[in-house]
Amino acid sequence: MTINSKDFLVREGGDVNLKKWPTLIDPVCKSKEQYSELLDEHVAQLSSMQQLHYATNRHAILLIFQAMDAAGKDGAIRHVMSGVNPQGCQVFSFKHPSATELEHDFLWRTTCDLPERGRIGIFNRSYYEEVLVVRVHRDILRGEGLLDAPHHNQKLWHDRYRSIVDLERHLYVNGTRIIKFFLHLSKEEQRKRFLARIDE
Repeated sequence: MTINSKDFLVREGGDVNLKKWPTLIDPVCKSKEQYSELLDEHVAQLSSMQQLHYATNRHAILLIFQAMDAAGKDGAIRHVMSGVNPQGCQVFSFKHPSATELEHDFLWRTTCDLPERGRIGIFNRSYYEEVLVVRVHRDILRGEGLLDAPHHNQKLWHDRYRSIVDLERHLYVNGTRIIKFFLHLSKEEQRKRFLARIDE
């Protein structure tokens, strides 16, 4: 099976049903040596492109990584970005919101860390947590101090989706290009990885 990135591309407005997407695919490389060679080749290309991106200073690039725990976000960011000049790239992780972050609107904390033109910003988790994790952990929503915002209020979630779409459109119009990655793994694989972490 030949893997093409277009096989996994979701265009704007496209439907995503994760049950229909594979969590396990055939390896792209036949050996670790081949993988290392391919990674080195791509990292060199990325480094060259980053220098051009920085020099032209016309656009900002925002990479968003979302996934369930243990899916490999940290490793993917570390490997792929290993050849990028750290002066032109920043990585931000968004965990449980702080007391200060809860005092602002739900997009505030990520907006503060958006990349400048000529730079690459990487979000390890993002504002999408505000329509995923917050729906499960009701204490976060209560901590935001919103009036008349019960957890089951569908209008609240619809408004948040709309705010995210509007923010991304605003960023695009103003020169930020956003590329989103969702690392998909099965619950069984996640369980294996959690157990391996305990052993390590």
